[in-house]
Amino acid sequence: MSIFLIYWSYWHFLRNVLAIFGCMEHLQVVTVWDVRKYSSKKTIPTYEMIEAISFIGSGSEVLACLGIELANMKGKMDGYFLTVGERGVVRIWCLESGHCIFEQQSSDVTVNSENEETRRGFTSSVMLPNDQGLLCVTADQQFLFYCPKKTDEGIFQLSLYRRLVGYNDEILDLKFVGDEEQYLAVATNLEQVRVYDVASMSCSYVLAGHTEIVVCIDTCVSSSGKTLIVTGSKDNTVRLWDAERRSCIGTGKGHLGAVGSVAFSKKSKNFFVSGSSDRTIKIWTWDDVLGDVDGEVPLRAKAVVAAHDKDINSLAVSPNDGLVCSGSEDRTACIWKLPNLVSSVVLKGHKRGIWSVEFSPVEQCVMTSSGDRTIKIWSVADGSCLKTFEGHTSSVLRASFLSRGTQVISCGSDGLVKLWTIKTNECIATYDKHDGKVWALAVGRKTEMLATGGTDAILNLWHDCTMEDKQEDFRKKEEEVLRGQELENAVSDSDYTKAIQLAFELRRPHRLLELFSQLARRADSEDPIEKALLGLPKDGLRVLLEYIREWNTKPKFCHVSQFVLFRVLRCLPPTDILEIKGISELLEGLIPYSQRHFSRVDRLVRSTFLLDYTLMRMSVVDPDVDAGTAKDDMNGSSVENDETAEACPASPVTEKPSKKRKQGKSSKKGKEKKVKVLSKYVSVEA
Repeated sequence: MSIFLIYWSYWHFLRNVLAIFGCMEHLQVVTVWDVRKYSSKKTIPTYEMIEAISFIGSGSEVLACLGIELANMKGKMDGYFLTVGERGVVRIWCLESGHCIFEQQSSDVTVNSENEETRRGFTSSVMLPNDQGLLCVTADQQFLFYCPKKTDEGIFQLSLYRRLVGYNDEILDLKFVGDEEQYLAVATNLEQVRVYDVASMSCSYVLAGHTEIVVCIDTCVSSSGKTLIVTGSKDNTVRLWDAERRSCIGTGKGHLGAVGSVAFSKKSKNFFVSGSSDRTIKIWTWDDVLGDVDGEVPLRAKAVVAAHDKDINSLAVSPNDGLVCSGSEDRTACIWKLPNLVSSVVLKGHKRGIWSVEFSPVEQCVMTSSGDRTIKIWSVADGSCLKTFEGHTSSVLRASFLSRGTQVISCGSDGLVKLWTIKTNECIATYDKHDGKVWALAVGRKTEMLATGGTDAILNLWHDCTMEDKQEDFRKKEEEVLRGQELENAVSDSDYTKAIQLAFELRRPHRLLELFSQLARRADSEDPIEKALLGLPKDGLRVLLEYIREWNTKPKFCHVSQFVLFRVLRCLPPTDILEIKGISELLEGLIPYSQRHFSRVDRLVRSTFLLDYTLMRMSVVDPDVDAGTAKDDMNGSSVENDETAEACPASPVTEKPSKKRKQGKSSKKGKEKKVKVLSKYVSVEA
């Protein structure tokens, strides 16, 4: 006895009969059951693995477009349902007859491959309410929205009107599409190319045709005005697509390995080149392809050359279509003359394989990026290395010119996007928005946008905001000048509260120090400082304490810093101070220097007591009398002694009064000198 698993079922009432639609995993059939009688009513073979079944109501717009008139006959099991499965097509069935009355002719999810492992289909579907259409979910995590539509010929079809991509997988390459660059073609780990609308970032359409993973993309607008896309794949072919018709118009076969790089001509727009893992470069033309020809036309290889010893990773055509440059895993880049692919210059200098090459739009030079973490600019004439850019920590996978050849944008395996200035060889900006290797880089020449993608399945769009930044800087400088003038006006008006707040808002610590220094010398400094401190937010108090900590480290400003710190501690309660973020770190920086300043001031005070004691013992000054008064007393006493000496008669014993008089004068001069020296010492210590 065989047991089959019913792994999906759908319940619905039909004319008082409860029916269960079930699909058996191995038999690939749909069975309708009557649960009241516990019997099978009908078995419908589908010849594919069914993933989902949806019942179609009698008033559905889908049936109206089909032109089906439901027969409401008594006892009839009338009804319609649709199925989706591994084939990736939508089919509508008649429940009464068991016949398929509609099958979607073209699929948006199937792969043109005979290998069943690479074929993908639908995993679920549901009818949207209010006749909004059908929603299908694919195996590669896409949401496809269909609506019924009748063509001008009266043919019914399900039209795809919206596509939501849930996961891009690894992004290998991308390019802007169209003259206005409103679309972005993306190559992922799929056989398809997804084209996104840049404005909404929704997937507009898919280019399907390759049987293996698409590796490289390039786009151009032909001389006739058609938007073209060329792709290279691991199926050893290149395909030319018409973006307006959204179809393949040409296929190029001839490579013996995966096509790793493609590049359109820049001037004539009538050929493209391709490089492959078979180490050859081919030139393809499409003279008869752009006409009104339906279907795919074989592309013709105009020239071919065995270019390198290893795989070719990148190709670039010069702006005048005269040269083509190729970069390879053999650590060399070669410049070839067109149209015959004659070798011109070999560029040697990289220590590892070259990942990308690009010609300068204004100079006769070419740029290469390599796995040795460097970017080099070479002269086309003699092959000499002109400049080398170092800064990436891993392989540089893509590099492109910006700003008319004055700047370089690069991305690498380190997940970083770097902006370089060619004139100074400096990296002026680094952006970290990816979590893995950044394989793809596209530059929009007209929209001034960048697009990057990598192994993290993230597609980032970058906008050049140089002008906006300049305008913002100009506005900030203008505002700073006006606020600075307002600050000076407040200082002139002695409005110190407003001046302190403005200096703090403008983040001018030196001007703030000057204001506090002026207030420290004033007697009425309490009120303006308290008003200014109480008006500061908590983050502002933290910045002020950081300023005080910095001032406190210098003896020249320690008095001002202690003056402000004292006001802060006195005005604010301890609870508010403890709520300041990082207060412990600030106190650790304030306490040691404050203790050092206190010790120094204490030593100065004690030294003044020693000076007073010394002067007192020398009878130079009286500690209780002012120094000026003591000096006057000394001068008065000396005058009286002189007068007394003159009035007294000469003693016979003292025959040499002139000597004594000289000694008295010399002693007085010595005392005066001592007083002067000591006064200088006091001033120096003070």
